[in-house]
Amino acid sequence: MRMVVLALVVLLVPATAPAQQGAADIGARLMQDGSITAALDAARADEARTIAEQVEICEVEAPPFKESKRGELYARKFRELGLQNVRIDKVGNVLGERPGTARRPHLVLAAHLDTVFPEGTNVKTTQEGTVIRGPGIGDDCRGLAVVLAVIRALKAGNVQTPGTITFVGNVGEEGLGDLRGVKYLFNEGLKGQVDRFVSIDGTGLGITHISVGSLRYRVTFKGPGGHSYGAFGLVNPIHALGRAMAAIGDFQVPNEPKTTFNVGRVGGGTSVNSIPFEAWMEVDMRSADQASLTSLDAKFHRAVDDAVAAENARWNSRALTADKQVVGNRPAGRAAATSPIVQAAASVTRALGFPVTMDEGSTDANYPQSLGIPAITIDGGGRGRSAHALDESFDTTNSWQGTQRALLLAIALAQP
Repeated sequence: MRMVVLALVVLLVPATAPAQQGAADIGARLMQDGSITAALDAARADEARTIAEQVEICEVEAPPFKESKRGELYARKFRELGLQNVRIDKVGNVLGERPGTARRPHLVLAAHLDTVFPEGTNVKTTQEGTVIRGPGIGDDCRGLAVVLAVIRALKAGNVQTPGTITFVGNVGEEGLGDLRGVKYLFNEGLKGQVDRFVSIDGTGLGITHISVGSLRYRVTFKGPGGHSYGAFGLVNPIHALGRAMAAIGDFQVPNEPKTTFNVGRVGGGTSVNSIPFEAWMEVDMRSADQASLTSLDAKFHRAVDDAVAAENARWNSRALTADKQVVGNRPAGRAAATSPIVQAAASVTRALGFPVTMDEGSTDANYPQSLGIPAITIDGGGRGRSAHALDESFDTTNSWQGTQRALLLAIALAQP
């Protein structure tokens, strides 16, 4: 039975989230404050330490669903920086608070703890000139280090924000983590308490305001199984899987909005001379447009159902079945270019003299956007290459720009 409910993106701002005042020029106004310029200067002067912490964090493994070692390190750093109410919640998120003069507006500034690399991966980094190499060095060790740098710079400049900032190292952003960290924050841990959300993820100076949604399935085909010669004539789960894969491979999807599909992993069978009793595949489908994703989802279900029917009909059987398990559901959405949170991000970027680049992507901001909470993701500075590869690299040249931009944006979004 199909039990998938696709999240609809609500573009209305909830009543608990006051709209940012004067967001379009907030960056220039904040730059007139001496304590803020002192904090910005401190962030740039302290960039070597930020890079050192980026390396330190990266050399503590954080495989999918096993982020606890890195989380413990991060919590210790939060405590050393003087954050209040530092804790690790029941799913593994690390949280620490820096109170403002008032509780609201409440900003969450986050980066994700997890990597795509399995347990046992060699996470030692190497450096040659300005380039550091290591699994996860940019995605998202850079974001985690920038969060810490923002806390230090606020303290160095003695900046008092009107609103409260909660800093977070969250779990479950990558792969089959299915955003479990931010889903817990917004469904339970900080439910109803967050007015604005910013994730720092990746490298460069982009502003990701369009959220690419995704649906991921693990489809398991099952049959009785048997000897390839003696039981010939039984339904074959791998043959059914092949029929489904061929149909998926022929899907026609729009170029705009960009909509994609992929069969990423397959498995099953016991030996070359056995009709398998089970075979499985994992499927990923994405789009920045929820309607396009919903349409693609319907095609996927028809492809699997038709493959089962065809394999059963081929052998005059009803024994073959397929179980379609949802293993990931990220809603699509966007923060409009004219929305206060995007205007604030563009404003602080311009105020610092950096280029404004708007992007789309699949990040932790997807989920709060789907709840109507103003949310974006920003890059952490520097230049990265080969994300999700063992030879991932990060060029530290002018990486302080990302640190400064994150700092000024955090201050901006903690204003009424």
